[in-house]
Amino acid sequence: MALDGITLSFIRDELVQNLTGAKVEKIYQPSKCELVFLMRTRAGAFRLYMSCQAISPRIHITQLSYENPQKPPMLCMLFRKRLVGATLKEINQVSLDRILELVFDASNEIGDRETLKLYIEIMAQRSNIVLTDADDTVIDAVKRVDETKSTYREVLPEGKYLLPPEQNKLNIVTNSNEEILETVRHKNGKKLSDAILSSVLGVSPVVCRELAYRSAGDDIPTDEITGGVLLKLGSEISGIRQQIINSEPDPQAVYDSDGQPVDFSFTDITQYGNAFEIKRFDSFSLLLDAFCEEKDRAARIKHRAGDLFKIIGSAKERITKKINLQTAELEKCADREKLRIYAELINSNLYRLEKGSVFYDIENYYDSNNVVRIPVNPAFTPVQNSQKYYKEYRKAATAEKMLGDLIAGSRDELEYLDSVLDELSRADTEQDIAEIRAELSENGYLRRRSKEKIKLPKTLAPYEFTTSDGFKVLVGRNNAQNDKLTFRQAKNYDMWLHVQSFAGSHTLIISDNREITDRAIEEAAKIAARFSSADGNVKIPVDYTLVKNLKKPPDSKPGKVIYHIYNTIYVNPEKE
Repeated sequence: MALDGITLSFIRDELVQNLTGAKVEKIYQPSKCELVFLMRTRAGAFRLYMSCQAISPRIHITQLSYENPQKPPMLCMLFRKRLVGATLKEINQVSLDRILELVFDASNEIGDRETLKLYIEIMAQRSNIVLTDADDTVIDAVKRVDETKSTYREVLPEGKYLLPPEQNKLNIVTNSNEEILETVRHKNGKKLSDAILSSVLGVSPVVCRELAYRSAGDDIPTDEITGGVLLKLGSEISGIRQQIINSEPDPQAVYDSDGQPVDFSFTDITQYGNAFEIKRFDSFSLLLDAFCEEKDRAARIKHRAGDLFKIIGSAKERITKKINLQTAELEKCADREKLRIYAELINSNLYRLEKGSVFYDIENYYDSNNVVRIPVNPAFTPVQNSQKYYKEYRKAATAEKMLGDLIAGSRDELEYLDSVLDELSRADTEQDIAEIRAELSENGYLRRRSKEKIKLPKTLAPYEFTTSDGFKVLVGRNNAQNDKLTFRQAKNYDMWLHVQSFAGSHTLIISDNREITDRAIEEAAKIAARFSSADGNVKIPVDYTLVKNLKKPPDSKPGKVIYHIYNTIYVNPEKE
């Protein structure tokens, strides 16, 4: 995915149309690299979203709501101080580069009018959001850049804001077709798409591949370009130029067979044929909301809960090593029966055995009287050697039982941690993370920083859905809530569902004194599959049974249940 300069020019047109003259009412900072401006216009309120995250840097109007930290970061407080109440006067793009300049008319602390500028640079790892005064003196930036990070261009308070170095590429609007085609044709040793990418400003790799596909039918080397290919390429470039001049984009995104977003563009994408699905949107703001939501949510959760991911990962690694060691010890106990047989054979032949031998050759009546050689301690009497083997047998038998219990307990713990990891990966809010953090603390995986009791926000309700035939479906957000749903809230004749052999949330169909239908079970099973670590697979087995068939093992981890009476249905998870 790449938001190119041409797409940014169309986004600028959307912003100019909707936000010119808008006042900044509120500013939020959901995460370190994200800003949300609540803009008020005569037409209503808009949320302007900006991100300089490396995975999906962008700017657009958003319809999504973002949870904000309880305490605003210092940078957010600075932006509020300088920009709340300001009016957005201009939105400019630097040529067709991936840089927008937002110009605000603001008031300073003593009420004098001042001009402030907000630059957003959309450049993968080097993306940034920079606030400056009218003379381009930096007030602050989301990412401060000192001399250790860049010798050419520092971005620090009180320093001068400089534009990134020019790329020395041709502008598709201001340069002629002849200039562009001549430059592309002389990019020796490159594929046609790479030649276009290194020659033309503001086009992403997917657009370059599309131009190559439309012009040559394939991404051919530049030394195979013919006059016919150049003619077609010139025609395609002219078409894109007219789209830009007339501001007539065609926002569309490509999704793979699993429904995962692959790429997006401002023009038709035909290079994938029928292999992928194309979805069209009314605006780039709507497209980017849909395209980036899942990636952004995952990145936001990873940032907020990074320490928890690390703690769970370390605990899983430690437990896995312990299981491997215990399994190796258990394998050594596999020969315990041989120890018992040796002891019995020696005991049965005491009359003919003597002290001082290093081994006894005895007929093994457990094996058709075949002679077996039994190693012994020559310093021991036959009775003592027999007792030694009996002792080793009892020790091995005891160890086998203990190791079996220990391994089972370790595997239960590993299963529990997998479930917490699954819940954490699907956490939506700070409150979700806080509840998971409290659960880990209760179970000894986290140390409390003080003796004071952790104050949690009000517990979130479980996820709630309704099947097409009117049954309520509840899904737990974490293991503590799973237990509460299953063993406190559910009735005996409600239906309980869970993916088989995967970590996942407890899912309940509330019967409400009605007979639960097959359709409700199928739809609830899809929900259960969606809220599990199996999401993304196909034909996922989901077990279902009445709540009365469930039991909670004593002293077990949160979320653990056992059941023996159940049915299984195979489904594909559906996000919708």
